[in-house]
Amino acid sequence: MSEATDHLDDRRKRLRFRAWHRGTREMDLVLGRFVDAHVAALSDAEIDTLEVLMEVPDPELYPWIAETADVPPNYDSPLFRKIVAFHRGGPK
Repeated sequence: MSEATDHLDDRRKRLRFRAWHRGTREMDLVLGRFVDAHVAALSDAEIDTLEVLMEVPDPELYPWIAETADVPPNYDSPLFRKIVAFHRGGPK
């Protein structure tokens, strides 16, 4: 276990792993970097939302994040918009 993840609960550790092991390198970078930067501070409700987003296949999710396809209303959440803003601005 690394110092970077020692303070995270198991749910957040699983999300971090899943974010970095999506299947496509582009989504690994988008979600992995976002999760690394924000997972410790996310509320339980935001973690719920992120877990739902993690179930969306990469070919559907990436165009939403890249803003080249419309986001279905049931996925368009404040957390999703936070991910898009992070992606646009790059890691801080």
